[in-house]
Amino acid sequence: MVDQSNSINFPGLIKPDVQSKGSQNTENANGADFKSLLVDSINEVNRLQTEADEARMNLATGKTDNIAEVFTAVKKAELAFQTLMQIRNNLMDAYNEIKQMRV
Repeated sequence: MVDQSNSINFPGLIKPDVQSKGSQNTENANGADFKSLLVDSINEVNRLQTEADEARMNLATGKTDNIAEVFTAVKKAELAFQTLMQIRNNLMDAYNEIKQMRV
């Protein structure tokens, strides 16, 4: 099976840069904090969904007849959205687990 995650740009989320030695700093090796990584990922998913919508409209209006290109754009957007939802689900699970801890 082809690794499709390389075609989607999720900086730092697909292959996270983990700092060693127990650093309390929230920045990764590239200098971006976690919030900016999430915002960048959301923007990338939005961009891919916009491209997929444009490709569908171009196919529907007859501006293009390349069905493979449209199918690829739609599947890329779908995969990016599913990946982002899984990240969100894992973050919510971690938050709920932390919330239930006794202090």
